[in-house]
Amino acid sequence: MKNPMEIPPFPFISGPETTAILALALVFCILCVLSLILGLRIGIRQGRLREDAEWRGRKLEDIVKTRLKQSRAVLGGLASEQIAPLLPGFPYDPGDCRFIGKPVDFIVFKGMNQKEIAEVIFLEVKTGAAKALNGQEKKLRTVIQAGKVRWAQFDL
Repeated sequence: MKNPMEIPPFPFISGPETTAILALALVFCILCVLSLILGLRIGIRQGRLREDAEWRGRKLEDIVKTRLKQSRAVLGGLASEQIAPLLPGFPYDPGDCRFIGKPVDFIVFKGMNQKEIAEVIFLEVKTGAAKALNGQEKKLRTVIQAGKVRWAQFDL
């Protein structure tokens, strides 16, 4: 007796030829998926290589130009600071100035050339657009203005 709930087999699914066709279709699908994955990985790698080449070509060149410009500005500023006492309009006698560099550019011993030091001045020279004091220079200015300066001697 036939079970009414039983589904009759489809004639095109049974047989060895159908099994072989299904196996080939499965292998084809697997190969398609693997090809897509491989293509995606190759595409990502090519994109990264192209981006890296563009970055090296354009962006790296821009970075190098910017850093060279900044370096030249800093070196120019350092040279200008050292020759500042020799430039016209410098407010102190160049013979009274001693270059320190950091944390302040000069210490001016006003009157030293006349053998009569009347004042000691901590002088910061600014060049170019950077006229603001950095943090250390501001702290030094505050300490000097507060009168926290003294004489010390170290004997060997």
